[in-house]
Amino acid sequence: MTSGEIANSLASNAVLVRRILGGLRAAGLVSSTEGRGGGWSLARAPHEITLYDAYTAVEEGPILSRHPHPPNDECEVGRHMRGLLETEFCAAEQAMAERLSRTSIADLAGHVATIEREVAQRDR
Repeated sequence: MTSGEIANSLASNAVLVRRILGGLRAAGLVSSTEGRGGGWSLARAPHEITLYDAYTAVEEGPILSRHPHPPNDECEVGRHMRGLLETEFCAAEQAMAERLSRTSIADLAGHVATIEREVAQRDR
């Protein structure tokens, strides 16, 4: 598929899609072919690429943002929040990473095919 076709499918901007595809290519998840009939394709089998692979290829840093300013140490609640929230945020990020690691591109493609079959049967 071309980046334009992918952008159209996502209702997105082709420049943004190309930027994301560049990150996916750098991670070895997709490859591109230039010229007539060229475009983007998966570099590995769909069952070998997880959503976590794709996420970490294009996103940096923690999943959940942290407040950049230190709390007021004189406040009995505020002075403990950063540590308490960090514990919760780390647990949530770990759970998300584990969940995304269990879902492959092949899994998503299978779900799409199932939904499309159900829609086609319902519309008969």
